[in-house]
Amino acid sequence: MQALICSEYTGIDSLSIGELPDPAATPGSVLIEVKAAAANFADSLLVAGLYQMKPELPFAPGSEVAGVVLDTGGVESLAVGDRVCGFPGVGGMAEKTLIPGPATIKMPDNVSFEEAASIPVAYGTSYHALVDRGQLKAGETLLVLGAAGGVGLAAVQIGKALGARVVAAVSSEEKADVVSDSGADAVIRYDETPLREGIKHATGGEGVDVVYDPVGGEATEAALRSTKWNGRLLVVGFAAGEIPSIPLNLTLVKGNSIVGVFWGRHFAEAPEEEAANFKQIMSWIGDGTLKPSVQKAYSLAEGAAAIKWVAERNAIGRVVVIP
Repeated sequence: MQALICSEYTGIDSLSIGELPDPAATPGSVLIEVKAAAANFADSLLVAGLYQMKPELPFAPGSEVAGVVLDTGGVESLAVGDRVCGFPGVGGMAEKTLIPGPATIKMPDNVSFEEAASIPVAYGTSYHALVDRGQLKAGETLLVLGAAGGVGLAAVQIGKALGARVVAAVSSEEKADVVSDSGADAVIRYDETPLREGIKHATGGEGVDVVYDPVGGEATEAALRSTKWNGRLLVVGFAAGEIPSIPLNLTLVKGNSIVGVFWGRHFAEAPEEEAANFKQIMSWIGDGTLKPSVQKAYSLAEGAAAIKWVAERNAIGRVVVIP
């Protein structure tokens, strides 16, 4: 089968189109024909050997996909021909891939393959972060950093669905328009205003209860300093490229918490909890409460460009690859 292949851990520029052996379904793993695969920031780390795991070379990047079931692998809830999306973890940017049964989800009828490929990681991560880890409650104030990116935009939408007041931090007018359309109650343009000043203005000086942070860098400490008493900082990722060092006295004087979010590990450790999470996510997508947003679609031959577009923080919403 054709695939976007990583044959050495030297980064995006070394990716190439080639042939990999067709995967075969095994008990409990579902074989699908890939119709769309989403590009994630983590893909850029994976192909550079900088991610938490290192797949055996050669492999195809791509951790979330949508497609059609070719072989159920004995998973009784599925049938050949079902339209599904899921989380293979790796191998999605190829004509076929395998998805563990618990990570294979029937698509809502009202979404395209491109939209469905954007669901598992972005919405799964954001729901796990806000509900399981952040315990966000109706009436609380949520600050989303990098709010126009894939996971950020999902966090804005889920925060609104949970009844929170959502403050979205972005870096351009175009991104501000997108997060406003997705329900953000206030928008901070941190390309124009220092983040702490923007938070103060957006919250009337009260600060925020929960920070959703997929960005890292200098924004993390500024956001933590702007939390209320008992605030929660959710560490989702480091798209800025810098892992921040935080003065821990900030957690003492504010009684707040720094909470790690590793959705992929949670999926592996607690599949039944994730199944319940996705039942709610898919219900919200089905009724239009959540709306996946796809900015660009690339061919498989352009897969490296898709990953680079996301890695350079150009994405507004999601970017997908069509094998």
